[in-house]
Amino acid sequence: MVDVPRHPDNGQQDGEGTYALNVDPDQDDRATEIKLCSFARPHMRTFHFAWWGFFIAFFIWFAIAPLLPLIKEDLNLTSQDIWTTNICAVAFDICMRFVFGAVCDKFGARVPMGCVLMLASIPTACIGLVNSLTGLICIRLFIGLAGSTFVMCQCWATRMFTKEIVGVVNGLVGGWGNVGGGATQLVMGTLLFPLFKIFTNGDVSLAWRTVTLVPSAVAFTTGVCIICFSTDCPKGNYKDLKKSGEMPEISAAASFRGGAVEINTWILFIQYAACFGVELTVNNAAVSYFVKRFELSIEAASAIASVFGFMNIFARGLGGWSSDKANGKLRMRGRILVQAVLLILEGICIFIFAECRNLAASIVMLTIFSIFVQGAEGSTYGIVPYVHKVSPGAVAGIVGAGGPTGAVCFGLIFRQLPDDPEMAFRIMAGVVLAAGVLSLFINIKGHRGLLFGQDTAVDKKLQIPVPDEDEVSAVEEGS
Repeated sequence: MVDVPRHPDNGQQDGEGTYALNVDPDQDDRATEIKLCSFARPHMRTFHFAWWGFFIAFFIWFAIAPLLPLIKEDLNLTSQDIWTTNICAVAFDICMRFVFGAVCDKFGARVPMGCVLMLASIPTACIGLVNSLTGLICIRLFIGLAGSTFVMCQCWATRMFTKEIVGVVNGLVGGWGNVGGGATQLVMGTLLFPLFKIFTNGDVSLAWRTVTLVPSAVAFTTGVCIICFSTDCPKGNYKDLKKSGEMPEISAAASFRGGAVEINTWILFIQYAACFGVELTVNNAAVSYFVKRFELSIEAASAIASVFGFMNIFARGLGGWSSDKANGKLRMRGRILVQAVLLILEGICIFIFAECRNLAASIVMLTIFSIFVQGAEGSTYGIVPYVHKVSPGAVAGIVGAGGPTGAVCFGLIFRQLPDDPEMAFRIMAGVVLAAGVLSLFINIKGHRGLLFGQDTAVDKKLQIPVPDEDEVSAVEEGS
């Protein structure tokens, strides 16, 4: 381990004046390794709180998804009405992801993540009060706030681990968090809902109206624990470090502008729309798709749909790991190449899935294309920390907003084609292939891309969130 002085007030280190992990002092005491079985503060506790917080957020975000066929019948809704609510479920998330990236640069990720979980748990608990399409739209709109915890998840992990392993770390915390999408299909659709039907003596309407109280309570408790028992960064909490003069203030507005003026940010925004946007759309559509196309029960369709989310256990981390390995051999060019390959393979697999007429073949292709979807998500956030040294949180937030933006766009396509989901999947596949081709135009300063630029000596440090004075001035002058 690397010996570093214990900060007098934050109590974030294990042992006598040392971190529990090897750290790099040149990268602001970020950890150079991962120990999955460790919960030591600050690095590994942050790792586990980051993925668990996002897992619970994802769980409550889509807790209602496997129940939508029942809600549709109970409230006398149409398929287009359901897709309208699906779109609203991710629309609010878009706005919040833009905001929280810069907020994380200024305040850290810990408190925003905890607060969002507690706030989002309230509309989740109120799902049972819905009696109309308008009510369902409003509830799902505000629950969508939970999705913005992804930005905090990625910013927090990036703040704790070095750039050499940031791809696999971001992939793991994001991927394990995304498993909440599969878990909610399985737990809500095949476990809790049948259990609540027993509790309510077979009253299906009362069962779906009360079952979401369980994830709501878990989300609120998780939010409290994150705020009380974790740390903003290796050296302590932002508030204390700013008070002691160890960390300067940074303008959230300037941070956002710095990330927004980068063309690479928007290319990655589109590419993230083509992977995470696909995942969100499938999470919303999978149960209804299998129920309608193969005439399955809610319980059976939920179990099948959960496979897509559960691939996140390893697939997103594998994408980040591949990005890190390619970076070791080809530097940034390797990361971009991995990104392009994963997106193109994803698009091809979606085309094949749309043509499957057999249930077994559909399940196999759902599994395969989910691996490429989630792998591309991991490789995207292997590139993100390099885009803009001064505004990494803003870049992470903007790129993250691409996911729900893609989900809204794909949702509109499915809404317009309620009786032809196969054509909607084909259009989705074409968009994904086009996004993969955009990798040719990624050109990050100081790094060689696939077509442009060259590798130069760059500062080893990832300046998060402390900027160089010259770069901050340039950002502010551009406003």
